[in-house]
Amino acid sequence: MSEVLKAPLVVEFPFTRSLGPVQSAFLTGLREQVVLGVRTSDGRTLVPPVEYDPVTADELHDLAEVAPTGTVTTWAWNHAPRRGQPLTTPFAWVLVRLDGADTALLHVLDAPGPDAVRTGMRVRIRWAPERTGAVTDIACFEPYDGGPAPLTGRTDGHADPVTGIVAAARLDYTYSPGRAQSAYIAGLSDRRTLGERCPSCRKVYVPPRGACPTCGVPTAEQVEVGPGGTVTTFCIVNIKAKNLDIEVPYVYAHIALDGAGLALHGRIGGIPYDQVRMGLRVEPVWTQDARYPDHYRPTGEPDAEYDTYKELL
Repeated sequence: MSEVLKAPLVVEFPFTRSLGPVQSAFLTGLREQVVLGVRTSDGRTLVPPVEYDPVTADELHDLAEVAPTGTVTTWAWNHAPRRGQPLTTPFAWVLVRLDGADTALLHVLDAPGPDAVRTGMRVRIRWAPERTGAVTDIACFEPYDGGPAPLTGRTDGHADPVTGIVAAARLDYTYSPGRAQSAYIAGLSDRRTLGERCPSCRKVYVPPRGACPTCGVPTAEQVEVGPGGTVTTFCIVNIKAKNLDIEVPYVYAHIALDGAGLALHGRIGGIPYDQVRMGLRVEPVWTQDARYPDHYRPTGEPDAEYDTYKELL
């Protein structure tokens, strides 16, 4: 049996969003150690606040302060915290209904172990020593034996309100390509592009998927395609990507390799970006020790007729 391929992968990007008046007030309040909810027309107080009533869809704007103390409504123990989570030691994920609120806030509880956590226990906010106007201004919750804490009486008027946030989104995972794509990757190491043919519709899929997505039957017959191909569609990239050493503008295209039943994507080089066109005939360019083509360049052949690739758009 051949070795099962796997590789660690990371998808990471900053997510930037602006805030409306309700969310702005909530995060600005956290920075000032004040917890604000929003009151609905029927008297409920929602924490975290939302800008529209989830029941009536009415616009909400009546802010109300709630206490930094509350009650755990449900919880789950996290015995192995991951990178970027609020605490580095084991903790409980908790839903806390703060005193004065009618909904629960999701956060973490600093507790010595799962035996110290229970539904109905009283907790209070532990504020972060440095606060910037984010939900992480609540460092965590901690056990608490008292009743509702006093309110500050502040619902507005904070200087320098928070108007936007940038949240770092990150996903770490291990990818295993399976039999069909493992063969495809192994073929690339020999500078060959391998697809698999569906026994029913006879379409050749590149990269192969192990089954035909149209007919739903397994594919096993390997077919070498290319190396040449035809540009079917393309776009001009004008924004430079982080950690990508390619000068803009450049062209990214869908390329139908000869013999393939669908197009794959690749960068077009060796030609001014404004001369790339549908039907352009291209071939792969490999760099030394590369595991996949660096880019595709024109072959010098006449452009392909539209009818030869229109089904691959």
